[in-house]
Amino acid sequence: MDRIFEDTATAFALKTDSELERAYFLFKMIANEPLVRMGTAVTNFAIKAHLPVEGLIRATVFDHFCGGVNEIDCLPVVDKMWGKGVCSILDYSVEGKDTEDPLDDALQMILKVLTFVKEKEAIPFAVFKPTGYGRIALFKKIGEGKILDASEQAEWDRVVARFDKTCKKAYDLDVSLLIDAEESWMQDAADTLTEAMMQKYNKKKTIVFNTLQMYRWDRFDYLKALHQRAKEGGFKIGIKAVRGAYMEKENERAEKKGYPSPICASKKETDENFDTAVSYMIDNLDDISLFAGTHNEESCYKLMQLMKEAGIANSDPRIWFGQLYGMSDHISFNLAAKKYNVAKYLPFGPVRDVMPYLIRRAEENTSVAGQTTRELSLLKKERKRRKI
Repeated sequence: MDRIFEDTATAFALKTDSELERAYFLFKMIANEPLVRMGTAVTNFAIKAHLPVEGLIRATVFDHFCGGVNEIDCLPVVDKMWGKGVCSILDYSVEGKDTEDPLDDALQMILKVLTFVKEKEAIPFAVFKPTGYGRIALFKKIGEGKILDASEQAEWDRVVARFDKTCKKAYDLDVSLLIDAEESWMQDAADTLTEAMMQKYNKKKTIVFNTLQMYRWDRFDYLKALHQRAKEGGFKIGIKAVRGAYMEKENERAEKKGYPSPICASKKETDENFDTAVSYMIDNLDDISLFAGTHNEESCYKLMQLMKEAGIANSDPRIWFGQLYGMSDHISFNLAAKKYNVAKYLPFGPVRDVMPYLIRRAEENTSVAGQTTRELSLLKKERKRRKI
């Protein structure tokens, strides 16, 4: 398999010299863990104190990792990436709320994005997070198998209605819909609800996708069981496979509450779990569509190799690669140049509301060994090539 991810000219073709310098500066900052922690604290304080920092945030970290403050604001980025064959997924990255009005606001935003997606070939998916549609405590209570009181049941019925309204609109528009993952103590409720949507709307083709965090050692067994239920129930499965986003929180909670951690014991086990699940899905493409959300180069190469060995075209619509905007351009744009289906998650929303997402991005880049180092080495290589 050709090692295509070393081609920095293709990877950074859309970046001006100044944008390349900004990326290099940001990843240098992110590489410094104490600096990230200090910057996070200062940023949180500035926002809570309503200090005028939005302009600075917008010009640096926001514009690097986000598409804009609303869906229209994202269009120049969408069109620019589409020119290189990379699609966009508009991700309304405002964190979940605990009151009904913001939950209904999130629903209206996703319905609006679905209509927007239908009109843009460059945006093949819509996405939402389960806890954007319902209180975290409610998902947790259902996940723990506790009985809801009458008020909570009525509240849950509204959550189900939001899910159904979104999935039905996606079905009516023939637009694929990714449902993001949650922490393990909320995921069971989200899984049950998402599977019900698959049963209803994935009869003829894959509309609804669930997300499996493969750093959980139980997710491959869940995938096989879901596949069996899908074959018996006559519906298709959509799976977005990722490694996972809540490792420290999951391990800390498991230790505090005294139950076995749901997270694999090592990164090696996580990598093997991810690759095993991907291989299983490639073997069952008639039933399962795959969105491989990964920044791991070796996993991408393995998936490319599996496709080649199985005689699957690079552009087969049942297989997508996905990365986050602002990261791993060497993967996204080089895959697109080889005609693979590639989409970038493009977060958007008001600067202040998106800050929790941006802080999580910085912390994840700091904690993932090698990620920031790799980004920096490729940016250095491109700066040298351009003689900056």
